Amino acid sequence: MAAVASGGQGGPSGRVAKLRKLAPGLLVCLVIAIASVWLRNASGIAALNPVVIALLVGLAWRSAKGRQPVLDAGLSFSIRPLLRFAIVILGLQVTATEVLALGPGALALAVVVVGVTVPAAIWLGRLFGVQPGLAALLGMGTGICGASAIVATNQVVRAKDEDVTYALAVITLCGTAGLVLLPLLAEPLGMSALAYGLWAGASLHEVVQAVGAAAAGGPEAAQSGTVMKLARVMLLAPAIMALGWWVARGAASAGGGTAKVQVPWFAVWFLVMVGVVSTGLVPGIAIEASRFLVPLLMAASVAALGLSTDLKALRARGLAPLALGIALSLLIAAIALVGVKMIGV
Repeated sequence: MAAVASGGQGGPSGRVAKLRKLAPGLLVCLVIAIASVWLRNASGIAALNPVVIALLVGLAWRSAKGRQPVLDAGLSFSIRPLLRFAIVILGLQVTATEVLALGPGALALAVVVVGVTVPAAIWLGRLFGVQPGLAALLGMGTGICGASAIVATNQVVRAKDEDVTYALAVITLCGTAGLVLLPLLAEPLGMSALAYGLWAGASLHEVVQAVGAAAAGGPEAAQSGTVMKLARVMLLAPAIMALGWWVARGAASAGGGTAKVQVPWFAVWFLVMVGVVSTGLVPGIAIEASRFLVPLLMAASVAALGLSTDLKALRARGLAPLALGIALSLLIAAIALVGVKMIGV
């Protein structure tokens, strides 16, 4: 009777108890995220990714204070439901019209760099002695959109927190190196502004890295690089679905059963959001709100990841994943360069 009177576990008192359990960890993650976004905005340095800042703060907190069980529920919520919501609203930043304007050759290049890089990561991972889950994270981060792809991919591969943290560090390092090096190579390679923009957009990991590198080639390069990068972001959902099928198939083979694929609904809703915003009916204020919320929620999710990560376990991964990340970065840059030359722009 008492359970009925209080509404049971799903009633008001049950929801309040759940919120109280989530609040400490969730609040810490949001504070770190807000501070990280503020630091990026206050510094005026666009390449200062709040996701990376939040990761470093989370790692430092965990290293200094150790595991704090009171935060666990909020950290788990931040790593999964909050992150999935961020991925869904990320879809409001990509329109099919912009992507299709690239033309069939450039669109094919976007598909090829993703379609080759992700399987190559898993194959090369075996040669480098890197666990399949970590290799998949590195492949998706390199092939699609850096940190966003890594944390989204982990929703289906379910790698260890230390693997996700390592992948984020490697992608940040390799992408930053590309941001510095690609503009220096445009002139020696004899690339037009359009070609260089497409190369940067097809090669670099984070959106801000690709856009920053492309902008170094002038307005035309910035435009083509940005749209090419958006084309790769648009492939996030189908790539995650394909990877989810691969993971389920592997699990079924190991257990001698049949593959049972769990649909990653957050990826489906990402595509729905792309379709909705492509109609032109979404108010501009909603799109701007997504541009504010996505980095904030991503930073909160990754802060939770840092707070959950044991640095000793991270060091145990060795240098093999870093070597794999560098190899994948060189591979995608080479594929993109050949593709741009074949398009003939």
